[in-house]
Amino acid sequence: MAKDYISGLSVKNGRLINDRPDGMTGIAKAAAMKRAVDNDRKINLMAEAIQLAENKKKFNELEF
Repeated sequence: MAKDYISGLSVKNGRLINDRPDGMTGIAKAAAMKRAVDNDRKINLMAEAIQLAENKKKFNELEF
């Protein structure tokens, strides 16, 4: 079985299994998560602004 294990790869039932650790460091993961949160906030801000503009437009079209 030792010959079936090379550099984090092993063979099980004729299939190559990747047992290697994730290539991303903790700092890189944290940076990616922060970037995702920032992008989500920007998207939500834009969606809210569009919704407010549409509501204001509908309100201005009302006749009193």
